[in-house]
Order: sequence, then C-alpha cells, then structure tokens
Amino acid sequence: MANAYFSDYFGIKSSVLDRHGALNISLVGDLPLFVDPFLLFNSEKDEYRSLHEEIIRYMRFLKEVTLAGGLDQSLIDTWFSFPEVRQNWLGFSITGNEGRGLGRDFARALHRSFNSIFRNFGEETVSRSSHLEKLCLIRDGVGRDNISDFTTNLIKPFLAAYTEKFARDHIPVGMRRMVAVPKVHFNYTTRSWMPHAYELPFIDGDYVLLTPKDLLTKDEAWINRPDLINQFVDIAEALPNGVLRAQVNQYLMRVIPTEPDAKQDRIRAAIVGAIERFPQILDYYIRNKEESADEASSVAKEKVAIAESCFVRAVGALIQNVLTPGGFYRMQGNTYQEARQRLLFLKDVIENKGGHRVFYMDGQPIEREADLQVMYRLTWF
Repeated sequence: MANAYFSDYFGIKSSVLDRHGALNISLVGDLPLFVDPFLLFNSEKDEYRSLHEEIIRYMRFLKEVTLAGGLDQSLIDTWFSFPEVRQNWLGFSITGNEGRGLGRDFARALHRSFNSIFRNFGEETVSRSSHLEKLCLIRDGVGRDNISDFTTNLIKPFLAAYTEKFARDHIPVGMRRMVAVPKVHFNYTTRSWMPHAYELPFIDGDYVLLTPKDLLTKDEAWINRPDLINQFVDIAEALPNGVLRAQVNQYLMRVIPTEPDAKQDRIRAAIVGAIERFPQILDYYIRNKEESADEASSVAKEKVAIAESCFVRAVGALIQNVLTPGGFYRMQGNTYQEARQRLLFLKDVIENKGGHRVFYMDGQPIEREADLQVMYRLTWF
C-alpha cells in the first residue's frame, strides 16, 4: 500500500491515533485544517486553558515593547514573525507542506495593531478575555491560516511533548529521532527564544508533529471576519452602550446603500468602513462569541469529523482498496503519455468502480475546488 498517511508510513493502526486524540495527518500534503485558539480558551481542560494564558502573556509582552517604542526591524522580525510550523502538515500548501509562515507583513500588521485595536489588550472591559483573533477582524489579509500558524508557534512545547509521548509509546526506535526544535520557549528575562530537544517521529530528513483533533477546525475560526461582517448590523443595533449604538447606526444609515438592487460588495464596503471607524464594536462582537462559546467545540468537532471522513478515511480507502491493488502507483514517470495513462486509470475508477463516492462530504457533493485539489494531490502522489 502507498504511504499517504502518518499511520501508513509508521506502520500503526489509525485507531491508535484515535485513542491518542490525534489527527491522522497526510505526509503527502497539508490537510486544510487549522488550530483555533478559541478552542483553547473555551476548553474544559486545564492544560488547554493554560496554553491560552501563555499566548496572552506573550501578546502582552509584544504590546509592552511596542508601546515602549524604539523597536528596529530586527527586533520586530525576532519577536513578531515566525516560520510556518510545517511539521504539523496542516494548512493551505498545494504541494508538500511548505507554507509562507508569518513573515514581515504579518509582523508589521501585529506591531501596528498594538497602537490601535490592541491598545487595550489585556485590559478589556467588554469581553471576558483577550483574544489573538481580534487581529483578523480589522483588516483583510490576516486569515485563519495566519492565526493558526501564530497559535501553533506559541503552543509548540505542548505539541512536541504530545507527539513525543505518542512516539515513545507506539513508534519503533529506528523511526524516531532526538531533534532540537527551534523557538520553543521564550525567556522573558533575556527576551529571547530558546530551542529544546524532543524525541519525535522522523521522515525524509525532518520531524513530524501530531495535533489533537479537539484543537482543530475547518473553514473559519470561531471568531472570524466574514462572520463579523455578516452580523455587523445586528450587533450594532444591540449595542448596550447607547452613545456608541447611536453613532454606529447613524453612520450605517448614511453609508449603506438603500436602493433595493444595491450590490453586496457596496454594502460590505460600507460595513468594513464602519468597523474601521468604530473598532470598539469588535469587543462586543467577541463578547457575543464568548457567550455562545458552547457551540464552538461542537461546530469545530463536526467540521473536523467531516473533513477527516473525506480526506483521510474515504481517500485512504480508495488508495488502499482500489488504486494500490490496481497498480496505479506502479505507473511511474512524468511524461505526457505516463500522466495520461494515470488519468485514464482514475477516470475508469470514478466512472465504473465506485470512485465517485469519494467526492461526497457528509452526504453532499463537494463543491469547493480547493477541497477537490486536496483530494487530487493525496491520490496522485
């Protein structure tokens, strides 16, 4: 059988990963799942809540150094930007697991935010807690992948220890290795990141990190910009602060198009303008999300279960039961004729051998091209 998944490569049953609570990641390409920091904040597990508190502690440090001023670009790069943690095999990469990481654009956006929307970070009076996701609410360009990458970097000690325990319990010695994982612990005295050594699964010159499924979601995080925009008018009308409510509603009445055939992009632009003009409303949106927090875990769990069923179980069964015994992976080479031979094989599987069933997610046909690309990549490797 072709080794498409963690369980395949390391020779363990997927049920063993299930008992550990870990996602059976693909080692061919990233799966489109993301770490949602709200699931840490709202968890019943003390360990998860402590991780969220550590994230908030580091964010407070970033606020402190920002407001103190005098930061040069090298310090912004050191403290505000992070590489993608590609070893967890999650995200948007089309091939393999190489993503963009949190480069200078993200670092600058985060740095600027402490002089604007994050100026009261750690001192919120509306929401119950501070939330990193607030950064993605104020502007386009900072999405769930950025928030997930930032969170993953800051919980790397937990993920590495979580994976190390699994590796020592279930993976042969020859398939794991002691590796120095960079930027694991932040020393607040020296203001520097420190590495730490862990014994981790090893493949093709790099280590692998497992992620608990109860930290993951698909599509959008619980706190997200599209949801804010969709709910903005209702949130504005329900603001308990009467002065702010009057100001926001008056602004909306002036800028939102009133004609029946107004284009959605014009309405959205008006709402985006209101968000930029009244950033205080973000805290009320976040409080609403906190008040409906019980839904967050169940919604994320359902999304991850559907994605796992499609990208892991259904595609895995297709690889194991049809493609491998049918000789698909013995068709080597990259010439036109060799690629055509593979495509004709897949065409026959889809049309005549029940392969079409893999294109259904939770009983509904897959509509998003991005999901189809993931499935194609997993089978084609």
